[in-house]
Amino acid sequence: MTIPRPISSPLDAESRPSAPGALPSDAEALDAYSQVVTHVAEQLAPSVANLRVSRRTRRGPAAGGGSGVVITPDGFLLTSAHVIDSRPSGRPNVHASFTDGSEVEVRVVGSDPLSDLAVLRADSARLQPAELGDAAELRVGQLVVAIGNPHGFAGSVTAGVVSALGRSLPTRSGGAARMIDDVIQTDAALNPGNSGGALVDGRGRVVGINTAVAGIGLGLAVPVNATTRQIVSALMRDGRVRRAWIGVAGGARPLPPRTSAMLGRDRAVEVVEVIGESPASRAGLRAEDLIVGVDGAPVRGIDDLQRLLTAERIDTACDLEVVRDGELRHVQLTPRELPAG
Repeated sequence: MTIPRPISSPLDAESRPSAPGALPSDAEALDAYSQVVTHVAEQLAPSVANLRVSRRTRRGPAAGGGSGVVITPDGFLLTSAHVIDSRPSGRPNVHASFTDGSEVEVRVVGSDPLSDLAVLRADSARLQPAELGDAAELRVGQLVVAIGNPHGFAGSVTAGVVSALGRSLPTRSGGAARMIDDVIQTDAALNPGNSGGALVDGRGRVVGINTAVAGIGLGLAVPVNATTRQIVSALMRDGRVRRAWIGVAGGARPLPPRTSAMLGRDRAVEVVEVIGESPASRAGLRAEDLIVGVDGAPVRGIDDLQRLLTAERIDTACDLEVVRDGELRHVQLTPRELPAG
C-alpha cells in the first residue's frame, strides 16, 4: 500500500511557525511594520541622492551637503533651499551620488528660501523618480519613513509617526519674512545631512521634504501639497517664485465679539507695522487695523494672507476688508512684487 504524500503547504520551511521555545524565523520577525519600512526603503532609496555642495567664499573654499529627491525621469531633483544656499558667493557646485554608486553633476534651477525648497537638474535620463503624494491626506499617528544621508551615510532610513500637523516654520530671505504653513512634525530620527531628503508615507509616496531638527525626537518637513506643488512648478519653469507684497507686518488675533458676530468668523490679522512707501502705506493702512478679507476671501491668520497674495495679484488692484474702530472698511491697494532676498 502506497502512503500518499502530504499536500505541500503554502508556507515554506522559513515561514512555518517556529517550534515552542525556538527563535522566531525571519518571516515571523519581519512583522507588518517592518515589512512596510523595508518595502518603502527598497522602493525609494534609488531616488534619494547624497548631495555634496562646494562653493567659494571670501575665506576660501567651503563644503557642505544634504540630500535630494529625484522627482522626474528627465533629471529634476527637489531639495531644501538651505542645503544649496550660495549667498553671497554665487551658485554652488553640486554633485549627486546614488545608492548604486553612480554620480552626476547637477545644477541649481531655482531656489526659494521663503519655502525652503530648491529644484536641481541633472543631465541624465537614467534617474529613477519618486512618486509625490499629498500631505493633506496625512493623519496624526500615521507611519512615515525618512530617507536621506545623515552625516554623509547614503541611503539611511529611519521610521516613526506623524507627531503633529499644521505646524508653522518661520523663514527669512533678505528683508522678507514668511511662515511655511502646514509643516509636518515627526519623531522619525533626523540628523545633519537629512535636510532635503524624503519623508515618505507607507505607500512609498513622498509627502514631505525634511528641513529641520526641532529637538530630540522632533523633526520637521515641508509638506508636499497643492501649495508647494505650485512653488516647485514655478521653480522648474521660471527659476523663482513671484509673490505679491503689500508691506505690513502683523499677527493673528481674536476678533471682538461684536465684530466676530457681524462677520461670522473669530480671527483676523492685526497690523503691527506698516512699511514706509509700501502699497499699504499709500493706501492708508494703520497699525491696529484688522485685515479680515482680500477680495471677499476671508483672512483669519497670516497663512491666509500669504496664500491670497499670489503672483496673479502683483500690480493688480485688490480690495482689503479692514476693521478699524469697530467698523468694517474697504481699502483699495495694488500689491507690488516681493523683492528678491
